[in-house]
Amino acid sequence: MKHILTLSIATASLIAGGYKIPEQSLNSMALGGASVAYSVGADSAYFNPANMSFMKNSNFIESGITLAHLPANEFSGFQALSPTTILASTNSSEVENIPIPFFHFVSKEYDDFRFGLSLTVPGGLTKRWDNGVQKLFAQEFGLKIVELNPSFSYKVNDKFSIGAGVRLVYSEGIVKSDGFAIGKSIARDMEGDTVEFGYNLALSYRPLDDLNIALTYRSNIDLKEEGLAKLSLSNLSSTHNSSVTIPLPASLNLAISKALNENFVIEFNYEKTFWSEYKNLDFVYDTPIFAMLKSPFDDPKAKNWRDTNTYRVGVSWQVTSDITLMGAYAYDETPVPVANLSYELPDSDAHIFSGGIRVKYSDKLSYGFAILYDKKDSITLNAGENTNGIIGEFNDGGTILTTIGVSYEF
Repeated sequence: MKHILTLSIATASLIAGGYKIPEQSLNSMALGGASVAYSVGADSAYFNPANMSFMKNSNFIESGITLAHLPANEFSGFQALSPTTILASTNSSEVENIPIPFFHFVSKEYDDFRFGLSLTVPGGLTKRWDNGVQKLFAQEFGLKIVELNPSFSYKVNDKFSIGAGVRLVYSEGIVKSDGFAIGKSIARDMEGDTVEFGYNLALSYRPLDDLNIALTYRSNIDLKEEGLAKLSLSNLSSTHNSSVTIPLPASLNLAISKALNENFVIEFNYEKTFWSEYKNLDFVYDTPIFAMLKSPFDDPKAKNWRDTNTYRVGVSWQVTSDITLMGAYAYDETPVPVANLSYELPDSDAHIFSGGIRVKYSDKLSYGFAILYDKKDSITLNAGENTNGIIGEFNDGGTILTTIGVSYEF
């Protein structure tokens, strides 16, 4: 199995609870994801393909890169390994700095049809604990997701358009745990990958020239990571073909934007993410495991995540003919219940603040910069609340994202 390149997002969850990344362009980063009703650039191909119908009749390209900085997640408390074995633990996860690229294209109009193409990183996860009792559970837990999304729109009339797309998703995963350093002679090392398919749907309605209403839906995709797992217990070890399935959940967006004047636009966005698809984490092996290895490795871990709501408001202000400023606030619920929270993703509710600038260099070319801060609430787990035996408090974490992007019209 080839080396796995993991994409770090996890505990900061890159602007979404769980491991989904909504922001995939300069504008969407500056607007905190509130760019579904009022999406007027090449990123319409991804966020709302129906809006491609209302764009100027030209070809559009946007490309850029986001640098994700994930500070350490701090834990202070105890880990119950059994009713009689409780270890004190103050520890920090590893700091991550990860580049995330994106690309979008929208074509000219062809008999009321337009076509788009996006290459994005719509989700991912990583958490690394290189020492302490956490290493027994999540030495490394990583998920990389890359999506190719061709799409189209059809202009029904001057006020209404529909759109759809196909989601081609490639994913790689890695799971490592090692308890030997704390006297627990058990370890797992698994790598895998998969290719899966899904779809997305969109519609846009413009009852007034300055009012946009949009509805979009992205389907659930079950990522069945298949590869090899090396399992070790005491002086025994074995290698197995293995798999584990993790959902990339469906999401529904309802958005409305209003131009308050010719230079100022505000958008409200509500997103429902169907995380309840994630019931458990179940590793499957297609060859028998040694009897004494089976119990610790073949026991599904309950997740029972819940559906979440995210509320976003973003504003765009065209200061001059060449400069546009953007800003946003969002509140994002976590899907992770306290009872099943674990070290690979100690997620919590988040307050999200973002802003950015776009500069028009010429009639064809523009560029810009955006920054987003995802502030996670602290998490306190009391004795008996958590099925994984975690007792204590998680602090810090969060995410700081910086994006640069360039757009071209031809």
